[in-house]
Amino acid sequence: MATAERWPHSSSDMGERIRRHDWRGTALGSPTGWPQALRLLVDTMLEAPVPMCILWGSDGVQLYNDAHAALIGTRHPGELGSPACQAWGAIWELLEPACDAVRRGEARMLHNRHLLIERHHEPEDAWFDMALSPIRDGHGEIVGLLLCLNETSERMRTEARLSQAAMRYKLSAEAYRLSEHRLHLALEASDLIGIWDWDVQAGTPSDQVELLCHVPQEDYPGAKQSLSVQPFLAHVHPEDRARVLAAMQHCITGSGIFAERYRLLDDHGRSRWAQARGRCHYDEDGKVLRFPGAVMDISRQHASEEALRKSEAEIKLITDALPLMIGYIDDQERFRFNNRYYEEWFGHSPEWLRGKTVREVLGERGYALRRDNIRAALAGEDITFEAYSPHRDGQPRQSLVHYLPRRDASGKVLGFFVMALDVTERWRAEQALRELNETLESRIQERTEALAEVYERLLKEMASREQAQDALRQAQKMEAVGQLTGGIAHDFNNMLTGIIGGLDLIQRYIQSGRHAETQRFIDAAVTSANRAAALTHRLLAFARRQPLNLTRVELNTLIESMHDLLIRTLGSHIQIETHLQADLWPAHSDDNQLESALLNLVINARDAMPDGGTLRISTANVCLERSHQVGELPAGRYITLNVVDSGCGMTPKVLASAFEPFFTTKPIGQGTGLGLSMIYGFARQAGGHLQITSEAGSGTEVRLYLPIHAETAPSTPMPDGSGAVLRAEQGESVLVVEDDPAVRLLVLDVLEMLGYRALEAAEGNAAVSILESEERIDLLVTDVGLPGMNGRQLADVARQQRPQLPVLFMTGYAEQAASSGFLDRGMNMISKPFTIEQLAQRIRTILADGIAP
Repeated sequence: MATAERWPHSSSDMGERIRRHDWRGTALGSPTGWPQALRLLVDTMLEAPVPMCILWGSDGVQLYNDAHAALIGTRHPGELGSPACQAWGAIWELLEPACDAVRRGEARMLHNRHLLIERHHEPEDAWFDMALSPIRDGHGEIVGLLLCLNETSERMRTEARLSQAAMRYKLSAEAYRLSEHRLHLALEASDLIGIWDWDVQAGTPSDQVELLCHVPQEDYPGAKQSLSVQPFLAHVHPEDRARVLAAMQHCITGSGIFAERYRLLDDHGRSRWAQARGRCHYDEDGKVLRFPGAVMDISRQHASEEALRKSEAEIKLITDALPLMIGYIDDQERFRFNNRYYEEWFGHSPEWLRGKTVREVLGERGYALRRDNIRAALAGEDITFEAYSPHRDGQPRQSLVHYLPRRDASGKVLGFFVMALDVTERWRAEQALRELNETLESRIQERTEALAEVYERLLKEMASREQAQDALRQAQKMEAVGQLTGGIAHDFNNMLTGIIGGLDLIQRYIQSGRHAETQRFIDAAVTSANRAAALTHRLLAFARRQPLNLTRVELNTLIESMHDLLIRTLGSHIQIETHLQADLWPAHSDDNQLESALLNLVINARDAMPDGGTLRISTANVCLERSHQVGELPAGRYITLNVVDSGCGMTPKVLASAFEPFFTTKPIGQGTGLGLSMIYGFARQAGGHLQITSEAGSGTEVRLYLPIHAETAPSTPMPDGSGAVLRAEQGESVLVVEDDPAVRLLVLDVLEMLGYRALEAAEGNAAVSILESEERIDLLVTDVGLPGMNGRQLADVARQQRPQLPVLFMTGYAEQAASSGFLDRGMNMISKPFTIEQLAQRIRTILADGIAP
């Protein structure tokens, strides 16, 4: 018995679905009863690769192929066998007029009709060409419709893009002309020097290269020749040229990225700093096509960075010279700055400490003692406390610690400064005194029970009390040191805040490109650094350790030269009177320190006369007939400088403390309290004396005694330093000996700037080798505190080799340099820190004077 024929014949998915579909509930009925024309059309449709759909009968019963099923998404297979008018919704409203026309025998073609279809389970806009044709039976009657679809979405999108591109091109034609003009204006108004775009394949640079380098196009080789960069490099500084060329070649042949900082020279030989960045573009085969880039003028940024580096070096120099630990800890409790005293205490360099947490540096015990104080400081509190501090020697140590919060412009705490002073000796003395006091009463009671031993044991007790009193006196001395350090820390906190805060803002402004706004913070940082240097000089003067350059000083001439400055300092509400003795003896003193002392006295007098008054300045020759007639001065000839004001005067209590360091009656922030103590220390160190008499409501008189100079002949006036710095003579050579690299670099740069030939050495033995050579040396510039052979010993060795060699000593603090008789003939001294102008003028003056035969 023959098996039933398999229909539809197609093996497609829709062929299988039509065979399995239950057609009994539709208008078509069982497929065995379908018209032969419909069966043939179904077989043809199922094999077609394009979307096709048959709408049969008046209800439009749907039969479709696989391609059409893919278009209708989740509506398949539910629409198979269902009327189109019920399921198609908005699409049927679009097609219904065309379907009516086809049922009347008129075929229809709809072009680029928009449909919302489902593709990859997501709705998507699509466009189709739709062809509608009538289906006729054997009698020519129209029994259905055939719908064929052809998607045109990509073509529609392409045409839309082309239309938009054409519009944009039309609109940008005029804009391009304007933008080219704006580009030239922008280049002139900004830090952008220019841009370039090299066609590496063609071997020629484009027009932008001429804009960047100011090199005529005809200087470049023509097309089809190898790329020449010589015109480009002609404007690069000769010292940077080889490096820039190597970087360009490496970019084109390897890395593909060009980023270099170098100097450019203009037609007048002046240089400026530039930053160039570029990137290669490649074809599909990895071959370089183009090499575009841009160049920015970073001269101001480079200058700011140089100033920042110098300021940081100056801060490091100042903080390293202080006998206490100074550091900065951020809000993550990590050290970001430490002076050299940390290395003496913990045995680790500042570089090792940087980035370490407080817990890592102090250990668990030290951190536990500080945990609450650290949190309080990070919360914005100013904290002072004493705590145990681990030391490299393993012995128990006690330190007086001060935490000073640091805030940003909005008031947020960024971290805190740390100042720590070693108070172990005072702490031990207090401990010993406390223990002694705790046991003293019981000892006395025990001694009174045995009268026979009273005398002997009383003597022992007196000895014990003497020891306790010594310990107490030591503790009081340490307390005085603590007060002194607290005053220093207060002033240095303000200065360091100005310096570090200013440098931090400079870094942030540079990073954000706000270069023009950094100068005021550079000026503020330099001002704070100069104030710190002045404070150091005052402390050394008070301690009589300030190196003095004792020379012949004409005091009357000095006062007259300062007359205009003193008038501006006093103000219009105070009259100034001068009574200068004729034929005044020359003073044996330091003119700079003497000038500073006079200015400090005038400022004190001004502050004592807020409502106006009279200030009298006078000089006189004085002969002391016996020793200790004035203070501790020996008998002999002196000159005096008197400064008398008509101000408020001082009470006896204030007068008794006038020379104490950091004692001041002025409000906080308006005086350091070092003025009179500095003048007193300077006077004693110079071999003189300072007297002060005052009475409340009757004004104050300050009298400064100075020894006279042995020479009576008038000295040659010093060259005026206010003009331009004199440059080096032909071939002059200077040997610089300095163990600190930062200071050595500064001195070498100044010499190079002035045109000197500079030789350098980091210590005495290396300098001796140069002195013993045939090198020409016109001046020896040396630090006093050198490792091994010090600067004064080196000068003696140098004079053995070169007897007429002038010597300039540099010193921040050296005890031997502060003593009298340190300088010989042809020797001079400059104190650190110094400005570039001061160093340059001093070097030129020494070389101009030479050593008299």
